[in-house]
Amino acid sequence: MTFAFPLLNFFPIANDAIVLGLLVGALGLVFYTHSLPRFKKFYTFVPALLMCYFIPAALNSLGVVNGEESNLYFVASRYLLPASLILLCLSIDLKGIYNLGPKAIVMFFAATLGIVVGGPLALWLVSTGNPEVLGGDAPDAYWRGLSTVAGSWSGGGANQAALKEISDTLDSQFSIMLIVDVFVANLWMPFLLFGAGIRERIDRWLNADATAVDELQERVEQLQAKSARVASFPDWMVMAALAFGGVAVAHFVADLASVEFTAWLENTLAANPDSMVIYLSSITKGFFWLVVVATAIGIALSFTPAKEYEGAGASKMGSVFLYVLVATIGMKMDIGSLIENWAMYGSAVTIGLLWMLVHIVVLLVVAKLIRAPFFFVAVGSQANVGGAASAPIVASAFSPALAPVGVLLAVLGYAVGTVGAILCMEWMHAISM
Repeated sequence: MTFAFPLLNFFPIANDAIVLGLLVGALGLVFYTHSLPRFKKFYTFVPALLMCYFIPAALNSLGVVNGEESNLYFVASRYLLPASLILLCLSIDLKGIYNLGPKAIVMFFAATLGIVVGGPLALWLVSTGNPEVLGGDAPDAYWRGLSTVAGSWSGGGANQAALKEISDTLDSQFSIMLIVDVFVANLWMPFLLFGAGIRERIDRWLNADATAVDELQERVEQLQAKSARVASFPDWMVMAALAFGGVAVAHFVADLASVEFTAWLENTLAANPDSMVIYLSSITKGFFWLVVVATAIGIALSFTPAKEYEGAGASKMGSVFLYVLVATIGMKMDIGSLIENWAMYGSAVTIGLLWMLVHIVVLLVVAKLIRAPFFFVAVGSQANVGGAASAPIVASAFSPALAPVGVLLAVLGYAVGTVGAILCMEWMHAISM
């Protein structure tokens, strides 16, 4: 006798409303368990971000949902991502960032420089022993997938998602690069946390004066007390209007810009086929302009009273949109296919480790030259590599009151990260050609 299970006939689920409920439910489960003390040890070793990716991936791999057929990723990447960028950049206080002290800003951009330079250098070094990692303009060329790592390490998840689209990274390759991203980044973070405990010794080695950190701590405490408030319903509606009104403007400009720059690039290449403008092909993509314009809108709004909505939770709303996007990206992953391509991990991990090593060397050399306190080294690094998720963790290892400093610099990473990642991508593209 055989038994039928009618529920299996409903899989994969074709209704995106049901799929969205599953994804958001998974996100809620991750962050609820993340807040429970009994799961503290688990999330010490398994980042919440990775769980937000792999639970939807498991649903896709088990056939519960079909990531290829669902339209949720398109909606999240075209509507929620630019809205997230606007809300995350809304709180940028360029004057406040400057007041952190020149050494903090220098170390932040030194960290960015280490990422921009490290990727192409690591790719070139590995290619001397394994030329297959180049690949030219092939759909699965390494530079495409590595560009998403550049986006993550120079800004955060939003920048990573943006580079995935701009570089046309394949979903199978993105799955591999995401694991490389998380694996390598989480190897570096424990060293920063350990360094926070012996910062006096490191500061002596750097010949640094850490009194600026104490002054910084006092300023941050005052800023935190001034901006925090309980959000009202009108606050949430205004934040939604700013976000999606900005998305509308970004789409309008992106549609026009992509057409104009495509025509310009085609005419330029027709006149001079060997022109270096071929490496600027990203400017012909509407998604590129969508991300750039949304970021610009967020920065522009930060100079207006709209920045006060950060105290009401603008970045929290932006983070919700961002994690929904992460879940839809995870839903496109097929673990079975990932296992079949396991051989690709070796070179990818090697590139990632060399890349991080360059980042660290640049940071320490610059810190030694300008005598920057280790606090600026650690937070500058994580504001790039870890983004808003881990920069506050590293900052709070020095003092809980300094956690918002990590957020502040991480928000700056959202603003400049895409630009830095695109420079890194185009450099790796040129090496691969």
